[in-house]
Amino acid sequence: MLSVVITAYNEVDNLPRAVASVKHLADEIVVVDTASTDATAAVAKKLGCKVYHHPYSGIVELARNFSISKAGGDWLLLLDADEEIPPDLASHIHQVVSQNRVDYCRLPRKNVIFGRWIKSDHWWPDYVYRLFKKGAISWQASIHSIPLTTGTGYDFPPEEHLAILHHNYQTVTQYIDRLNRYTDFQSRELFSSGVRFVWSDVVTKPFAEFLSQYFSRRGYQEGLHGLVLSLLQSFSQLIVYLKLWQQAEFPPVPVTPSKLVSVSSAPGREFWWWYKESRAASATGLSRWWWQLRRRLPL
Repeated sequence: MLSVVITAYNEVDNLPRAVASVKHLADEIVVVDTASTDATAAVAKKLGCKVYHHPYSGIVELARNFSISKAGGDWLLLLDADEEIPPDLASHIHQVVSQNRVDYCRLPRKNVIFGRWIKSDHWWPDYVYRLFKKGAISWQASIHSIPLTTGTGYDFPPEEHLAILHHNYQTVTQYIDRLNRYTDFQSRELFSSGVRFVWSDVVTKPFAEFLSQYFSRRGYQEGLHGLVLSLLQSFSQLIVYLKLWQQAEFPPVPVTPSKLVSVSSAPGREFWWWYKESRAASATGLSRWWWQLRRRLPL
């Protein structure tokens, strides 16, 4: 028996699409409503789902284990309300469950952001733990945590037709709303782990995130979408460390232009190294050799 479990908050628009995509795959569909202020619960009932309620938490991980406990199936498929299962993926899931040779699976996820499938390394194949035997996976109560697993695992091939379709950020407003929620948890987790505010972090951490997203993970291959997402991810890091400053009650720090230049020098050098690396990666022939040489030279 396969149970599909959907944890939802204010998903009245997305839920029907998610449910329709698994209607012929699931033996039961469980929707855990996390104190929605819209008609999510009512729509779920109308669609024939079993509906349970959980207090609002702001992140799905805090409700995962509760949601799993409400499923009756031997196998579980976790789905977010803004996701859907394409037909080929549904067939492959059915095959894996029928063969019963593994205990848990990671599925690739196709993230559509601002109207575009984003294929840079951070966003694709974006493997997520979603299909498993009951008892083989449990979640930790921290944002974007990797679950605890037992038994034998299997990765679905990283192919578009075998990927969860994720209607991720559809508007900038939606991104900012989630950013505010997520950074609350991230800053508290950092504080709980002993991290304290250091003023240079508001410069170095966002810069490092931008370099990672745009260069290391090849966001530049996505054009303006890649640049914007790299900047937004960088801005998210800035907010995390500003919230650490807030937890310290905004202590004043004498930051001078010379201090700013000092903490920016290393990230600046790294930026130019990555720029030359990206040029070498996209060049051919003598031009590629030239950029590889320039990468080794000082600015």
